[in-house]
Amino acid sequence: MDLQDQLKNLFPDHTPSESEVQEEAEDMLWMQDDPLICKYEKRKGKPITIIEGYTGADSDFKMLAKEIKKMLSVGGSFKNDQIIIQGDYRDKIMSFLKDKGFKVKRVGG
Repeated sequence: MDLQDQLKNLFPDHTPSESEVQEEAEDMLWMQDDPLICKYEKRKGKPITIIEGYTGADSDFKMLAKEIKKMLSVGGSFKNDQIIIQGDYRDKIMSFLKDKGFKVKRVGG
């Protein structure tokens, strides 16, 4: 049972106002001027996908890295303002980021 369900049990007659709903929607969007760069490299003979170019907070970018790794069921890391994903998943990552509202640019190959 999450917090929303607990609040509904405590206050069954309460309905959220439009401003509360809009605040939640604003939290989900990241404003990005320049596109994120999604590129492919080989390190030590193994393919990796690198995502860089995010201008927001590091904590948001780390959360995004966690979501991508969970969606693809692969390993990866967040280092030096880059998300490094094990394997060549540029197409899937780009479609995921576009669904999230980011502009994405493919670099290399």
